Amino acid sequence: MDKILSDALTKETKRQNECLELIASENFVSKEVRELAGSVLTNKYAEGYPERRYYGGCENIDTIENRAIELACLLFDAKYANVQPHSGSSANMIAYYALLEPGDKILSLALDEGGHLTHGSPVSFSSRYYQIAHYHLGKDEKLDYEALREVALVEKPKLLLAGFSSYPYKTDYKKLKAIADEVGAYFMVDMAHIAGLIAGGVHENPMPYADIVTSTTHKTLRGPRGGLILTNDEEIAKKINKATFPALQGGPLEHIIAAKAECFYEATLPSFKEYVKQVVINTKACANEFARLGAKVSGTDTHLFLLNTKASYQVSGAEAEKVLESVNITLNKNMLPNDTERPSVTSGVRIGLAALTTRGLDEEGAKEVARIIHEFLNKKVDAMATLNDVQTLSHKLIDVTNL
Repeated sequence: MDKILSDALTKETKRQNECLELIASENFVSKEVRELAGSVLTNKYAEGYPERRYYGGCENIDTIENRAIELACLLFDAKYANVQPHSGSSANMIAYYALLEPGDKILSLALDEGGHLTHGSPVSFSSRYYQIAHYHLGKDEKLDYEALREVALVEKPKLLLAGFSSYPYKTDYKKLKAIADEVGAYFMVDMAHIAGLIAGGVHENPMPYADIVTSTTHKTLRGPRGGLILTNDEEIAKKINKATFPALQGGPLEHIIAAKAECFYEATLPSFKEYVKQVVINTKACANEFARLGAKVSGTDTHLFLLNTKASYQVSGAEAEKVLESVNITLNKNMLPNDTERPSVTSGVRIGLAALTTRGLDEEGAKEVARIIHEFLNKKVDAMATLNDVQTLSHKLIDVTNL
């Protein structure tokens, strides 16, 4: 192997083991997922779908992709699945392409209140090809369904979108479906962040209500980096398949699809259900400990919460991200509802506990994470002492190569 690549890989493995990984969109995969993602399956070109390929020699590839589809449908109680999207953003692009015409209107939560770039950000393809309208959170920073309904009645979108990148509470899909039906819109759910919580039974499954569901396969689902699209509607399924290939993607990444199949399989096991339960317990414990210490935090029903670093420690989210990385704590700056700072600065950070829970973090460990961060940002301890505390805690956790 090239020495530069080898050295970087060694350093990255060391970093992942020594850092407290709190980025809510990251996780650690099993050895089996890593093995499949790096397997000889990467050699095979397989444009098309099982039994309908444009290349020969796909009999084993078909077995793998069919298994991924079968397990995805089983896991989320769906009738149809497309496992070929290369990412969550690709999955959303495909969903829009399948259901909408250029210029159609999408109604979604604004980015600065918890939405995602592909839900209509000015810098995203979504705002270039579609009209975007936004609904907003209530004063309690939770979804206000009646206010959302009023916006929908005025905007009359072609697609109502639910699913968020930094919204820490549960969603009432039944209410949203009723609103979509009232205005004649498709109802789409982007469950990328909470797919694992849904698979593990700690969050409601949107499949009985949504016309189309998109997701990533990393994050809480703990699989390889990739996308997924689900539906119970046969006609929509046909549109999704055509939008994926040949419209927007070429050859599928069959090594990643195999790794997706493995993560779907792992998510059917009892141990995964226990894992996601622990994720929620740890996240609540960490958020509650911050609150007990006097910091300003959001509530949480999920794997993540928001910490207002500006109000709590007089530092921006960007500053907090930078200084915490210097003591081996990785997280990301994040806009808060009604944030007065720019997206590149922000007033807070997003904290997720899914990754550390995979490495064996327990409830007391989650509280310790809050104390370490609080004391460092409050300047009660210096960098060296914080590094020692991080090292002590990280050494108690499972090596990422042994998962």
